[in-house]
Parts: sequence; C-alpha cells; structure tokens
Amino acid sequence: MSVEKKDMILTVAGLRKLERELEYLKMVKRREVAERIKQAIEFGDITDSSEYEDAKNEQAFIEGRIITLEKALRNAKVIDAEDVGTEEVGIGSTVRLKDLNGGEELQYTIVGSMESDPRSNKISDESPVGRAMLGQRVGNIVEIQVPAGTLKYQIIDITRSEL
Repeated sequence: MSVEKKDMILTVAGLRKLERELEYLKMVKRREVAERIKQAIEFGDITDSSEYEDAKNEQAFIEGRIITLEKALRNAKVIDAEDVGTEEVGIGSTVRLKDLNGGEELQYTIVGSMESDPRSNKISDESPVGRAMLGQRVGNIVEIQVPAGTLKYQIIDITRSEL
C-alpha cells in the first residue's frame, strides 16, 4: 500500500512565512523549552512537577510542528504571481463576490491550506467555498452547500493577489 505524497501549494509570501516560523521554532523555542525542562529538573523530584509536565508537553508540540513544517516545505509547490490568471479562479486569485442571499460584497484570496487565514480573508482551496470557486469565471453564480444551508455568490471580479 503506497501513500500518495501531496504537494503543498504555497504562495511566495506563504513559503517565507513558514520558513521564518520553522527557524524560530528551531532556534528560539526549542532552547526556551529545553531551559524550562532543565530548571524543572534542578528543582528536584519531577514526578509531581506541573512545570516539568507543561514544558514536556510544549516540547512535544514544538517538535510536532517542526516535523509538519519540514514536511510541508519539502513538498512545497510555490505559485508564482505570473502563473495566476485573471480569466478563472485559481490558487493565488483574489475573488470579489456578491452574496446573492444578503446582497453584500465579499472578497477572498484563494490560497493553499497551510496559508489559510479566514480572519484575513485568505481561504483554502480545500474549503467548501474555495473548492467551489476554483475554475469559475466572472459572472458565474456559485452555489455552495454548507452546514448552515446554501450560500449563493456571483463572481464580480478576479484579480491576482499580491503573492
């Protein structure tokens, strides 16, 4: 049984952000947690030490995140701004939409899952809205089934995002 290796799609900005996070975790956080563990051990009996337990849990989280980032960067496929078209929605597109249910205008940038940040209107190509937008053109009406019901959007404009 083979496991399919999935490319991690990133913008140039997303790649740089993940590289900075990885460097920070390796160079700063690892040392900080190691020092916390060392101090907890110096206090003596660690069998009931909540400080030691907290530091070990944080260490496990950091090491897991480092592995995740290294794997993502190894499998990264970087999207170049020049490769992003404006005829149809793709990863790296910024899409202006009209909500046909409520009337307001929305704007989303479609990014790979590692860069997703809904608070910044960056949605994953794997999310229901992102997936439904891929391949659509200006003027198209897109209906998306979500747990709360059906979203209905009309695509007003497609531009290249600042990658």
